[in-house]
Amino acid sequence: MTVATVRVRGADALTADALAPIRETLRHMAGRPDLPPLSGLEPGLVVTDPTGWVPATELVSGDALDDLLAAAARRWRAAPHAAAALAFKCYAYWLALPAVLGYAIVRRVPLLTPDAVLVRWSDERPFLRVGLAPSRRNTTGGGRGATGPGATVAVLPSDPVLLSGPGRGIRVVPDEPALLDQLRTALMDEHLAPIVEHLHARRHVGRRTLWGSLASGVAHGLSRAADVIPGGTLPVAQAVLAGLDVADLVEVTQRPDRAELAVSRRTCCLAFTLPEPQRRVCTGCCIREAGAIREAGPVRRRLVPAG
Repeated sequence: MTVATVRVRGADALTADALAPIRETLRHMAGRPDLPPLSGLEPGLVVTDPTGWVPATELVSGDALDDLLAAAARRWRAAPHAAAALAFKCYAYWLALPAVLGYAIVRRVPLLTPDAVLVRWSDERPFLRVGLAPSRRNTTGGGRGATGPGATVAVLPSDPVLLSGPGRGIRVVPDEPALLDQLRTALMDEHLAPIVEHLHARRHVGRRTLWGSLASGVAHGLSRAADVIPGGTLPVAQAVLAGLDVADLVEVTQRPDRAELAVSRRTCCLAFTLPEPQRRVCTGCCIREAGAIREAGPVRRRLVPAG
């Protein structure tokens, strides 16, 4: 596979043009009253002033992870392992959303490596917010005037950004499988996999449980944009889940009456272990009212928003 990073004539920082289709899709989703608010993403995606934000590299290294987990435990009044599972579910959903939407809408993927992402969290809602770090050049002089992200964007050779859009870093890959490889490397191998290992070691949460949350988040994120994804959402969701090697952790089918997908997890995010009044079973969870869930006491079945 041949991958080339090219300098496109124009400004040094990647401008809004490369992310415009993703931003437009997010604006469309935010305008739908039937969807949860996009409270976990920085408006406009790019953080203009990084003051108060934590580089995602500090989560990947583990240095800031205990603080995040402590906030999650306070936010949900959860046991340590459940707080870790829910914090990861929330983070994985918001982190992956811009990248998988970019692939689905225009086959253009911002590579969410740890050095390209900033995050902040709170005991209250929204639990966390994710944004793209501004380019290093734009953060000089006190962080003012930052207009573009520091993230590299992977595109296909036919992408019009190669003809008209200025860019700091555009990575050209030969085909869609190579584009999915880039998505997996940045999102999973370099970013989420080290966090999974930290959570497994520190809170004894199963790796399958955590990766199941990524699979569910990807499927739900694509489903919520189903009305604007060209060519049908189901084949795109199947391709992305297969490319990330998490297709076995979630069952995705087309709803017969609308564009959205029916998403069923094969793992549990542990929301059913929360104390009342927060205890609930997410829509599509593998846990049913029988068996273990009956032993845990009465629950309410609903979708638990990410955050």
